[in-house]
Amino acid sequence: MVNKSFVKFVTDFGPLLVFLFFYYNSDKNLKIAIPPFIIATLIALIAVWLLEKKIPMIPLIGGILITLFGGLTIYFDNPVFIYIKPTIINILFGLALLFGKYFTQEPILKKMLGKSLALTNEGWFLLNKRWMLFFFSLAILNELVWRTQSEEFWVNFKVWGLLPITFIFTAFQISLINKYKIDE
Repeated sequence: MVNKSFVKFVTDFGPLLVFLFFYYNSDKNLKIAIPPFIIATLIALIAVWLLEKKIPMIPLIGGILITLFGGLTIYFDNPVFIYIKPTIINILFGLALLFGKYFTQEPILKKMLGKSLALTNEGWFLLNKRWMLFFFSLAILNELVWRTQSEEFWVNFKVWGLLPITFIFTAFQISLINKYKIDE
C-alpha cells in the first residue's frame, strides 16, 4: 500500500522540483524548464486521478493554468505569460471568495472547511474576507515583483517567498479562529 501523505507530497511538490532542476541546470532558462514542468504537472494530476478517482479543484485549476500559461510562454517565446499566472490564480481565488457567497448563501471558506472547522457566521465572514484580501494582495505583489525584478529573482520569490508569506498569514489567522470557534 502506498503512503497517501507521501503521494500527496510528491504530486504537490514533484512538478515544482522538476521545474527547479531544469531551471537551475539550464543556466536559468525558462524555455527549457517549462516543458518538463508541464509534463510533470500532468503526470501528477493523472497519478492523483488513478489513486483517488478524483482530482481536487485547486490542483486541477493550477494544472490547467500551468499548461495554458506555460504553453503560451513557449509558443510566443514570451515569459510574461508565466509571470502573470500567479496573478491570475490569486485574482480568481479572491473573486471566488468575494462572489461565492452570492451563489452558495454562505462564505466559500465555510463550504470548503466547514467540516473540519466550526466557526460562528461572523467568524466565517471575517476569515473569508481576510483570505480574499490576501489573495488580491498576492496578485499585486506578484505584479510588482515580476515588473521590477530580474527573472531569477521572480522565480526565487515565487518558490521561496510566496510559501512562507502564506504560512505566516495563515498563522496570523489562528487568533481569529480561536475567537470565533464554536465549542462542540
